[in-house]
Amino acid sequence: MEALWLKSQQVAHSEISRLTGISSTTLTSYLRAYQEGGIEALKTVRFYRPQSDLCGHQETLEAYFREPPPTSVKHAMATIETLTGGRRSPNRVRLFLKHMGLKCRQVGMIPAKADAEVQDTFKQTEWEPRLEEAQAGQRAVFFVDAAHFVLAPF
Repeated sequence: MEALWLKSQQVAHSEISRLTGISSTTLTSYLRAYQEGGIEALKTVRFYRPQSDLCGHQETLEAYFREPPPTSVKHAMATIETLTGGRRSPNRVRLFLKHMGLKCRQVGMIPAKADAEVQDTFKQTEWEPRLEEAQAGQRAVFFVDAAHFVLAPF
């Protein structure tokens, strides 16, 4: 915008480049874009932005992962490979899930010691209210057996 204003004040191109800190080639491209499309043409971003191959499958994957969401990145990787035929690294899958709006959730655990009173208290105060919320559609609850627990959500 500053370069356009200076141009409207009849300032030389070399002086505009010096004052704004842009090259003469960039100034010329700005002026051409303004002549062709006005201010709106200058607002558009025209640099190369690579798109993932998964973007073509995003609607299908998003619908599939909404109900139920994946329990881990490995589970999501296997599902994506099955549905699209393409294999992705855990980091790429994690970023893709985040791009879709899915979030990592912390895993809750049942007390490990076999103290019946503590487990009954846990069931009444923690577990059953969460199950009721899950049945009402307000929460997602995942069950993991004690032999194969996960220490982190992803």
